[in-house]
Amino acid sequence: MAIVAPVNTAAMPEWERYRVQRAEHEFASVRKEQRVAYILWVLTGLIGGHRFYLGDTGRSIAMLFTLGGLGVWTLVDVFLIGRRVQAVNRDRRERIMARYGILDAPVL
Repeated sequence: MAIVAPVNTAAMPEWERYRVQRAEHEFASVRKEQRVAYILWVLTGLIGGHRFYLGDTGRSIAMLFTLGGLGVWTLVDVFLIGRRVQAVNRDRRERIMARYGILDAPVL
């Protein structure tokens, strides 16, 4: 599991530190939680509630009208939710950091 660590701001000028903190705060406000995705899977798995939460609107609508592919997609999703949450968070963080002009190296 590759997690991106917050940027070290100790050796930065004040204005640069402020910009990084704004970007980190913006990411924290849009970050998706794996726990919430699993809870939504348990409660609304057949109608794709967990996929709506993660922003997969097209697949969510397909699950809604097919009752989770008659349960097959719902069962498969239990194994894929964790990776999907990580991918969504990684993508959102990259977009936010790029918008602020911050290059972010992932921690392996």
